[in-house]
Amino acid sequence: MKKSILAIALALVPAALLMPAAHADTINLTINDPLQTIGTAGGILDYSATVSAPSTNSALVYLNGDSYSLNAAFMLDDSPFLLNFPLNLAPGQSHTSTLFEIIVPADSPLGLYVGSFQILGGATGSDGLVLSSAAFGTAVSSEPSSLLLLGTGLIGAFALYRRMHLTDAGRLSDEV
Repeated sequence: MKKSILAIALALVPAALLMPAAHADTINLTINDPLQTIGTAGGILDYSATVSAPSTNSALVYLNGDSYSLNAAFMLDDSPFLLNFPLNLAPGQSHTSTLFEIIVPADSPLGLYVGSFQILGGATGSDGLVLSSAAFGTAVSSEPSSLLLLGTGLIGAFALYRRMHLTDAGRLSDEV
């Protein structure tokens, strides 16, 4: 009986050595400017990122796709990732480029909107595991130049009112 178990074990060893080793290599995703502000709704913001494979990885890591979530009616265009990023990263390799664009509709209310972006892939060109994820934010605020223009207009209107008021007061004192 011991010989049969030993014989089976020895028969399985070469088969186990021929199987590809499973590995859990990772990547690091860093959005370079994760919180951006747009002065007026109806614009586009570019989010740049660096993706790197740690030098401790044992093989190529394939970047097969992406996934994202947004909490607003914004549109995310991921074509920069799909067109510009490499298909895979070797251990120690990194790449920096525009990752995605956020399109802010013209009727967006003021506020802060957050989302996340995930890179999918794995050890083969067909894996779809979440390799890394990063959060980002888009703030919609009133445009500073519009506020400056409004403020300048109000100051001018007040100066004109005051001048007219002083002129009227001067005429009254001349008549008395």
